[in-house]
Amino acid sequence: MELRGLEHLKEAIARKQGILLAPNHSFHWDSYCLLEAARATACPFYFMTAWQVFHQSNWFDRISMQRCGCFSVDREGSDMQSMKTAIDILQNRPHPLVIFPEGDVYHTNDCVTPFRDGAAAIALMAARKAERDVVVIPVAIKRWYLADPSPSMLKTLSKLETRLYWQPKHNSPIPERILQIADGLLSLKELEHFQTTRTGPLPERIRSLANDVLARVEARYGISHSVAMLPERVKEVRRRIIQQQSEQESKLSDADRQRLTADMDTMFFVTQLYSYPGDYMTNKPSVERIAETVDKLEEDVLGAPYPSVRGPKKAIVQIAPPIQLPNGKEKKLSASDLTDQMHTTVQGMIDALNVENDSK
Repeated sequence: MELRGLEHLKEAIARKQGILLAPNHSFHWDSYCLLEAARATACPFYFMTAWQVFHQSNWFDRISMQRCGCFSVDREGSDMQSMKTAIDILQNRPHPLVIFPEGDVYHTNDCVTPFRDGAAAIALMAARKAERDVVVIPVAIKRWYLADPSPSMLKTLSKLETRLYWQPKHNSPIPERILQIADGLLSLKELEHFQTTRTGPLPERIRSLANDVLARVEARYGISHSVAMLPERVKEVRRRIIQQQSEQESKLSDADRQRLTADMDTMFFVTQLYSYPGDYMTNKPSVERIAETVDKLEEDVLGAPYPSVRGPKKAIVQIAPPIQLPNGKEKKLSASDLTDQMHTTVQGMIDALNVENDSK
């Protein structure tokens, strides 16, 4: 692991500023890369963590995460306690706060998924009434394999083909096998939801299926179609489902409970679809992009909690210069504009690291 731009973080800590670190979130282990940066600065970090991570962990892991600075947030509800905690950290405490603005792990290290506005909104709210400077520091985390991951990928692809009741296609190239598996899985889902398969480029079919399935559920809950990003639309549907489950528990029939559970599962499926750009691997068939796609399929189709370890990797954590936030007396900066700036900075660092690596 290599840490770059650490001086920016050290200087902000030395100035006793409120610090929000905003990294990309391509892998399950991004937090551990940031712990290495915390170790190098001798300053522990706080991590805003989805409550589902705590819910799915055993008691020892939950205690360990809290000891490492993690606190939970309910992204579907109005979690005022988590927001107050985050604002308090930025306004008063000596330790940086980490929020992953992508919200989920998408396994697309080269392409940063659009950031959500929540992290920027928290930082701006903290800055308006803070008695010290508050800064946002974008962070890029990028990984490359140091050894060929193909042997591990071949094993996973054979398992995926067997799951589809296919004979493993040992003599076909890995990218071709991945695309055939993706087409087969997508066709099955199209049949499930629309009783027919569709034609056209893979990215268009994925987007169409995600939007059509989501729109059906939105209509069921009386939610008008919006131009918001798909994750925000999913968040609103999940909020409505949770609201019905909690407020109408005593009135719900078994059929109602089954429907709500099925709709929640559908929202997870829509999020899965959103995480597949459809052309990520074909645009630049690097070994990393191919392996990431296999990782996603292993989790989504085979139900693996984490993808297989396919070989040693090199990771670079690139820390950008801080973005100074306005206080209450200065010209306002919108959460949307700050979010765009954060996203553009992180994507730019990822692109620059790839150019540097390709030139070697």
